[in-house]
Amino acid sequence: MSKAIKHGSGSQLLVPLFALFLVTVFNLLRDPGFFSISIIRNNWGHLVLSGNLVSILHGASELAILAMAMTLVTSSTKGQDISVGALAAIAGSVFVSVLRGQEIGVGTIVSAFAAATLVAILFALFTGMIVSFFNIQPMIASLILFTAGRPIAYWINGGATPTVESPLLTYIGSFFPGIPVPSPILIVVAFGILVTLVLRLTTLGLFAQTVGMNERAARLNGINPVFIKLVAFVILGLCAAIAGSLNVCRIGLINHETILLDIEMDAILAVAIGGNSLGGGKFKLAGSVIGAYIIQALTITLYAMRVSSTEVKAYKAIVIIAIVVLGSPVVQERLSALRMTLVRNTRKLAESE
Repeated sequence: MSKAIKHGSGSQLLVPLFALFLVTVFNLLRDPGFFSISIIRNNWGHLVLSGNLVSILHGASELAILAMAMTLVTSSTKGQDISVGALAAIAGSVFVSVLRGQEIGVGTIVSAFAAATLVAILFALFTGMIVSFFNIQPMIASLILFTAGRPIAYWINGGATPTVESPLLTYIGSFFPGIPVPSPILIVVAFGILVTLVLRLTTLGLFAQTVGMNERAARLNGINPVFIKLVAFVILGLCAAIAGSLNVCRIGLINHETILLDIEMDAILAVAIGGNSLGGGKFKLAGSVIGAYIIQALTITLYAMRVSSTEVKAYKAIVIIAIVVLGSPVVQERLSALRMTLVRNTRKLAESE
């Protein structure tokens, strides 16, 4: 078993990296200048980076953050939370609600984000408790918030679609003065480093994988599965708060109906494309982040090919199905067997000569 796990961890990133390679090669063949980067002046007069590559990294920021949380939830609970979009809508609504009617400064933004995080974590824990204490599948348990989350976001601001304007919010959602890289990209990098350090310096990652692979064995080894699952949902709430608040800063308003709509499906796909099993257990956080950027790269590519927004989802589904099938255990086992057969035949041929 340990040998299989070791082998799986080494090959887990092959699928997302290969998919990223294919998308890159396709775009370079279609348009050699697709990934070119230029320096322009934005509306504030600052020099910033521009280009499709920047758009991909920038546009996938919220998805990359939510994909990290979805990975931990999937690993520990053997299921997926389909309410992250609604949860982000609630967090974004709380964020705007605190900011409304106040002079927006650093302290106000921190307070608004703290309130959004607290509320998001409480709602995430609600789903987490249903999953942990009653052994309900996460996808079923999260249907509650998936259905009620956006109406709750609607009620928080009294049914309005309020706007919030401040240079500080604009900086968070676009560019910090003097820094040419979009600030959401920097936030993803900083948060990714933080999560990686937490997983490496603590036993959280190991325990999450252990619970996901065999909960009974984990319990016999002194691991509390309920606690590990709840921690995963706490992190999910934090990530939803970051994604929701970041989206508000990006567009300057909260619309409960459209904010991060359908992002839960993309987050699940990012986990799958990242080579992670949707049945829990072993995971690679980097794979999920790469999966998020692959999804955004596909979207940007299709728009560059002048595919209508209505057709984009259908084309994305076809490509994603192919990537997921290639990364499935059945296909991977057969490819591994074929590879070993080729190696044996090559050795036999070399020995006969």
